[in-house]
Amino acid sequence: MIRLLLAEDQGMMRGALALLLGMEHDIEVVAQVGRGDEIVDAALVARPDVALLDIELPGRSGLDAAADLRDEVPDCRVLILTTFGRPGYLRRAMEAGAAGFLVKDGPVEDLAEAVRQVLRGETVIDPALAAAALSAGPNPLTGRERDALAASVDGATIADIAASLHLSESTVRNYLSSAIGKTGTRNRMEAVRAARQQGWL
Repeated sequence: MIRLLLAEDQGMMRGALALLLGMEHDIEVVAQVGRGDEIVDAALVARPDVALLDIELPGRSGLDAAADLRDEVPDCRVLILTTFGRPGYLRRAMEAGAAGFLVKDGPVEDLAEAVRQVLRGETVIDPALAAAALSAGPNPLTGRERDALAASVDGATIADIAASLHLSESTVRNYLSSAIGKTGTRNRMEAVRAARQQGWL
């Protein structure tokens, strides 16, 4: 049996996926979580073969959790399942060690087969998304520029961002200015929107 961990914040979707995948003859859902910061702890207890992760989760993103799983539960293969088929997300998922990336509008039979494929050591990527990621190019933002933009999301002041990142205000301004330039936008809120649309944040 393939032992599966499922991370999805919407309770109804999580329950439906668990039910449908559990009906497969060779898949057993051994853990379900609704938050990204619960994934590693659940995996350490349940020891799944495959973790099926959403990206946008409360507490910690599925992409960050994928990197944590690679380090802390290296035998667990990660398959990202998301509503948001953004090229930047695909690149970040692969960098975090994910073995697959699918969007949620596909049939459940394809999802079950993808679980089997990643367990066999194969890589499974939505074909349309793979093509889009290749044409989109790499993420131009540095890690610190991403941090500064992410800290700006709720309209935080420069001083707030500087305090949260333990940086000087002038350094934060430099990172934000650089991120605005790289995204071709006019201000940091536009830069946040553009970076999110590309999946860079």
